[in-house]
Amino acid sequence: MTEIVMSQTPPILHGPSEKERKYDRQLRLWAASGQAALESANILLLNSGAGTVGAETLKNLVLPGIGRFAIYDEAEVSEADLGVNFFLDDSCLGKLRSQSLTELITELNPDVQGGWYPDENVKTLDSLLSDSSVFTVIMYTHPIRPEQLSKIQDYGQRHKTPLVAIHSAGFYSYFQINLPGAFPIVDTHPDETATTDLRLLTPWPELVAFADELTRDIDGLDNYEHGHLPYVVILLHYLEKWKAAHDGKYPATYKEKIEFRKIVQSAARTNNPEGGEENFDEAAGAVLKTLVPPSLPSGLKEIFEYEHTEPVEQRSGFWLIADAVKQFYDKHKCLPLSGKVPDMKAQSTVYIRLQNIYKDKARKDAAEILQTVQAAPGGERVDPAEVDLFCKNAASVKLINATGGGGDARNSRAERLRSAAARESADDENAVPTFSSLSLMPIYLALQATAHHVDSPPSVDAILAAIAAQLPGAEKSERVVQAAEEVARAGGGELHNIAALTGGMVAQEVIKIITKQYIPIDNTCVFDGVESRSGVLKL
Repeated sequence: MTEIVMSQTPPILHGPSEKERKYDRQLRLWAASGQAALESANILLLNSGAGTVGAETLKNLVLPGIGRFAIYDEAEVSEADLGVNFFLDDSCLGKLRSQSLTELITELNPDVQGGWYPDENVKTLDSLLSDSSVFTVIMYTHPIRPEQLSKIQDYGQRHKTPLVAIHSAGFYSYFQINLPGAFPIVDTHPDETATTDLRLLTPWPELVAFADELTRDIDGLDNYEHGHLPYVVILLHYLEKWKAAHDGKYPATYKEKIEFRKIVQSAARTNNPEGGEENFDEAAGAVLKTLVPPSLPSGLKEIFEYEHTEPVEQRSGFWLIADAVKQFYDKHKCLPLSGKVPDMKAQSTVYIRLQNIYKDKARKDAAEILQTVQAAPGGERVDPAEVDLFCKNAASVKLINATGGGGDARNSRAERLRSAAARESADDENAVPTFSSLSLMPIYLALQATAHHVDSPPSVDAILAAIAAQLPGAEKSERVVQAAEEVARAGGGELHNIAALTGGMVAQEVIKIITKQYIPIDNTCVFDGVESRSGVLKL
């Protein structure tokens, strides 16, 4: 009797784990794979200047659960620090700022490990940046000594480590992301409605057979079946009729698509006792966005045309997959199918069959690409899951810092700055008559002019002279002078609200880099606290 009762007892339902409850909202954003990447990250912050913006950035990385962090800061806590940094109190006076910040920031999340330098074992930045140390991302705050910046940049080049510069003074701030060459993002989280690919103009045999089966006697279907035909099937059926009447051609122009849409709308039964046919409304509404011939997205075109400097066998899995997808596109004149089918009115059994047809085609496309990858030198080390992810997101893959393979990346910083200033100036000329926002380049120039003034803040004249040395003539601009005056007035001091907001923006971009999800900015973001607006500059 006991055995019978036990066999009839339903299994115990296990709720979410403590970690899942703790990180529930962010798991919805970047899933378990993103959280795992975050928890394996090791972040270094080289803190200098007032240091408030660096602490605020770390706070926003510790809360979501990075694995560990380290702060290198040679300064000791002073009275001035207590007025601008919420992570320091009276008990910290006279102590190393790196130690005090680490001890208080780690209290925010017991899962995160923190370390501070210099200490008894690591007394210099050189020893911290030894080849044995491995950092996922290095952040540094301005103003910074040129020799320290040079050491960080050398480390970044050797280890292909992203570097993030952060500068905050008065009501202004900016941060700049320096990625190690071209940085691909596969899981960009695009809007699904914008990336729907139903292949209605290039259907494969299984999809054609399925549509023909359901619509062979479309006029003889009862009202329920007619009102529950998936809109994909409806469009395929009437596309065949259109082709038969138009020399085998699909509706191509806007006028033709509008005419085709009217044909679909007129096919709906007005006497259906269910109160209309929503599926035909869905079909008519999908005409313009789904009757589009296959094309190559600009982001993927940029990837296909990227100029490599290393041999094939030394390329990462991403590039081996990208090359295989290019071969697939050249052969089939379309990208691998993602397999996603939008929700639509249909019988459950019919909709599931339709989903399976798309999923089966997506699996076949991915299998063909995987075979191409494995046949390439080094392809045997590529995880099939990477191929599947790339195929599902092929239409929205993005390459950040694409000029890392050549082109503008070979130009000097001064040349790139002049080019960016010219673009921003042209945009400003167009913005004036349309009352659009003006460029934030003047703020960047003023802040950058103070990037290495560690010991004493420069005057307005010194800031303008530094700007003139980098960009002759810019120091005469009224907006540049205004920005220089605000930066000089701040005297290197940070406002906590500006630092906190900037720290939140920086942490958001660092998380994108660590998880390789969503699209990080390319490459400098400037914030104007006077007008409460931000802008991105590509420098």
